[in-house]
Amino acid sequence: MSKKDPREHSRAVVDGVTRAPSRAMLRAVGFTDADFGKPQIGVASTWSQVTPCNMHIDTLAKAAAAGADEAGGKSLIFNTITVSDGISMCTAGMRYSLVSREVIADSIETVVEAEGLDGLVAIGGCDKNMPACVMAMARMNRPAVFVYGGTIRPGAERRDIISVFEAVGGHAAGRVSDAQLLEVERTAIPGPGSCGGMYTANTMASAIEALGLSLPNSSAQEAVGDAKLADARRAGAAVCALLEQGIRPRDILCREAFENAIAVTVALGGSTNAVLHLLAIADAAGVPLELADFTRVGEKVPVLADLKPSGRYLMSELIAIGGIRPLMKTLLDEGLLHGGCLTVSGRTLAEDLADVAPYPQDQTVVRPLSDPIKPESHLVVLTGNLAPDGAVAKITGKEGESFRGTAKVYGSEEEALADILGGGVAAGQVLVIRYEGPRGGPGMREMLSPTSAIMGKGLGDSVALITDGRFSGGSHGFVVGHVAPEAAAGGPIAIVEDGDEIVIDARRREINLLVDDEEIRRRLDSWEPDTHPAGAVLRKYARLVSCASRGAVT
Repeated sequence: MSKKDPREHSRAVVDGVTRAPSRAMLRAVGFTDADFGKPQIGVASTWSQVTPCNMHIDTLAKAAAAGADEAGGKSLIFNTITVSDGISMCTAGMRYSLVSREVIADSIETVVEAEGLDGLVAIGGCDKNMPACVMAMARMNRPAVFVYGGTIRPGAERRDIISVFEAVGGHAAGRVSDAQLLEVERTAIPGPGSCGGMYTANTMASAIEALGLSLPNSSAQEAVGDAKLADARRAGAAVCALLEQGIRPRDILCREAFENAIAVTVALGGSTNAVLHLLAIADAAGVPLELADFTRVGEKVPVLADLKPSGRYLMSELIAIGGIRPLMKTLLDEGLLHGGCLTVSGRTLAEDLADVAPYPQDQTVVRPLSDPIKPESHLVVLTGNLAPDGAVAKITGKEGESFRGTAKVYGSEEEALADILGGGVAAGQVLVIRYEGPRGGPGMREMLSPTSAIMGKGLGDSVALITDGRFSGGSHGFVVGHVAPEAAAGGPIAIVEDGDEIVIDARRREINLLVDDEEIRRRLDSWEPDTHPAGAVLRKYARLVSCASRGAVT
């Protein structure tokens, strides 16, 4: 960490006689003479009307800009794209979801570098724009703070978006009427904010706070309210302080910080997508991180939070008892977090947590260490002849720790969903959805619709699902994703046939196809790749993307 000129980048854009044209342009957007001597703070807003997760972020961006201006900087707000997973799920549009992570990171880097901005506040509120913001921060290594847009308030009868997906399965099973489905649809999403359980957005917000890149409590605030506006305003001021102190993202993003993020994700029962995104953020930061690290950390950290989708409570109910800070303090006191890691507050994690009070004694959202939901991680990295480069399972223990069944194979998510809803799936089957990986999708879609349909049909305890695609943070049941190598790369998942036996053993961390090696080689020798139609952006992505076990980075 070395202190540098707070105007290191903007000086080259606005200082001197030859920069008069630049200053003239900036005067038109509101610069005064005094502003040219201030560090320029970019505020990257992911505001959009395409999703409730981000529909309010323009207001937070203005608050962050005001905070930067009050602290002696000069703010500049700019936008980037976002897409909605919940809306595009189980359509061709969902192939663009993970792609958008790369596009957003690239676009933030492009604006900050092109305009010579000295610092950055990045505000994200949905699954992919959040890790994208942090990837851009890590790449550029300019003083920066991430602000989470906040979680949505519960709908009627504590409903959320997963309630709707599972009601669709219930409707197919005849247990939910047309009128009941419409009622759930109308009441599940009451306003702005990210999906309400410990799904990917709330998981990543918590992981980013544990990394040290957002201010205390940023991950545990509702989208609507004074607390979130104040968080955004403080973030603008914090970037100016980081500029003065010379603290940059890569001073914070050490290997121990990633171990903290993994530990918090495990304790919260977070999304499998955290594995993919933390690998990608580490890659951007130049920090070695691999699947084995999730196993190593997860062996020591229990699942403590009883949060949806597999648990009972919503993020708003965790916020009501104190958010994630008391949980982090518990983990720190137990030696499960690295307290010496620096954060964007300018202090260490241990200093940030020093005065955090414990949860109320009568709360039931977060279990004590003496009575965990699961004594070790629910994120189980599996290997075997079906996933030589690894796969990621979400095993809370409620669905059991092993499954043996016969394969039923699908070439796309749509095929699988139609069969589940149509009654073609039976107990004892392992549904295999392939050609949905980063390259084969292209885009590595989330299998939320099939997993929700399985739960809605009442098959959650008798059917397993494996895929080279991903799962939503809202998925639960006996599910295994990120199977690598993927089918499009000639991975063994490509040659599974209907009726093959598959064994998934979370205790031994293995996933195996019970077919002899010679037969597997014979099938692979005669294998020909399947393809999905793809537009220009997807074709470009498929050429550049790495495998899931490396974070699906481009």
